[in-house]
Amino acid sequence: MTKPKAHVSEEKKQVVNDLVSLMKKHSIIGAVNMENLPAPQLQVMREKLRKTVVIMMTKRRLIKIAIEKAEKDKPGLKLLEPYLAGMPALLFTEENPFNLFKTLKKSKSKAPAKGGQTAPNDIVVNAGPTPFAPGPVIGELGSVGLKAGVDAGKVVIKENKVIVKAGEIISQKAADVLTRLGIEPMEVGLNVTGIFENGSILTKEVLDIDDEKFISNITGAASHSFNLAMEIGYLCKETVVPLIGKAARQASSLSLEANFLTQENTGEIISKLDAQAAFLKAELKLS
Repeated sequence: MTKPKAHVSEEKKQVVNDLVSLMKKHSIIGAVNMENLPAPQLQVMREKLRKTVVIMMTKRRLIKIAIEKAEKDKPGLKLLEPYLAGMPALLFTEENPFNLFKTLKKSKSKAPAKGGQTAPNDIVVNAGPTPFAPGPVIGELGSVGLKAGVDAGKVVIKENKVIVKAGEIISQKAADVLTRLGIEPMEVGLNVTGIFENGSILTKEVLDIDDEKFISNITGAASHSFNLAMEIGYLCKETVVPLIGKAARQASSLSLEANFLTQENTGEIISKLDAQAAFLKAELKLS
């Protein structure tokens, strides 16, 4: 007996068709996690990106169906599936992936932690004074592993402490302590998990470039390459003029050392010989 097919609403079919159309149309497809993103901030992001980016959020299952349908036109698109994390959404654009990531990163804002959230990074509480008077708060700090004491009538934290490691779930106790200390370890915004381009996936680790460090590395590499080319006498458009200058200086030094007369060094050699003659005269005590 043939098992009847599950009914799929026209609305869901339309969502899948819309996704497939967008996947075929755009060369850059990004997966983002919208978990814990407040609706007002999402609206701000949509408005900010409206001219260059299409944001579409739906169930993970429908996104996967759309990916399977679009795979023949976008080979490698299934590589994006593992990056559909949390509350997934897709971004469609022609923007450079690195510029897109930078824009999304800059738009993020800090937020307090809530119990049950996953720590995006190691959450550290640094040693130092707190605004709290001695009391039960010392026990609260101790409950999350913080060593506390009293100094000048105020509670102080005695040493730096990682109270939640990256990837761990933040307990309600830890969230309460962080909030009391005014520490906001969470970032609210569109969290990029992976971007598809030309059959490959660009991850956060690849996209998250420190511009100043990158420019410094490029500048340093260019400087080292130039110095090496000069050292081995490698001719290219950047080194030809400096190398000719270097060769001219070396030739001049050699001809001067060997007393080889040229149009450029006649005066220097005569001065050199005059000096040597004066020294010799003085040594021999000639009048």
